[in-house]
Amino acid sequence: MQQEIRNKVVVITGASSGLGEATARHLAALGARVVLGARRLERLDAIAADIRDAGGQVVCVRTDVTRLADVQALVDAGRAAFGRIDVIVNNAGLMAIAPLQQVRSDEWDRMIDINIKGVLYGIAAVLPLFEQQGDGHVINISSVSGLKVYAPGGTVYSGTKFAVRAISEGLRQELAGKVRVTSIEPGAVQSELPLGSGDAASRDEVVEFYRQQAIPAEAVAQAIAYAIGQPAEVSINEVVLRPTVQDF
Repeated sequence: MQQEIRNKVVVITGASSGLGEATARHLAALGARVVLGARRLERLDAIAADIRDAGGQVVCVRTDVTRLADVQALVDAGRAAFGRIDVIVNNAGLMAIAPLQQVRSDEWDRMIDINIKGVLYGIAAVLPLFEQQGDGHVINISSVSGLKVYAPGGTVYSGTKFAVRAISEGLRQELAGKVRVTSIEPGAVQSELPLGSGDAASRDEVVEFYRQQAIPAEAVAQAIAYAIGQPAEVSINEVVLRPTVQDF
């Protein structure tokens, strides 16, 4: 697997913490060249320094995935530094849990912008390049909430993650034989995701759930590496992983 990953150029959004950070560190340790995007550039710089100190190759770009121009600039920076892009991990996400009756439309908008449009912008930024190269790999981070609606509270979040699965499957069908597509669907994983809600009661409940059950982000990083590390003729289309104790 490591041989398949070594020297691949991997773009990762939401790379400043959680799943994105763990994936960046893990893939870099396996020899991938990583292109990291997130809004918190100071966090990216610290992660990049660690990767370089360990002998890895990395580029960082401040990126807001709700802006197509930002995502395109991230991909362009990776291509300028390393000559090509092999994989994009559309990881940036927001989980704002709250009952629909609270009508937190600003949070709905943010989840749609980050979780759905952010994924589409990542695809848009790499697709012409992948078609030109004749290969590429799109990895989208969905959720177990994209398999089963998490309600009350997670209805809109689940809607965005169902959309990510649908987009992933449609992309796989449209580009079969040209681009590999993987949907990663984690359960509770240690990250900043539980902090996304403006509703204190819902946020506290989710934080406590994660405190009791969440598995390390490195578990997801290993699943991503498994998908990337397959031979070119093998496409891992869907990976579901959750804490053993998680029933949802």
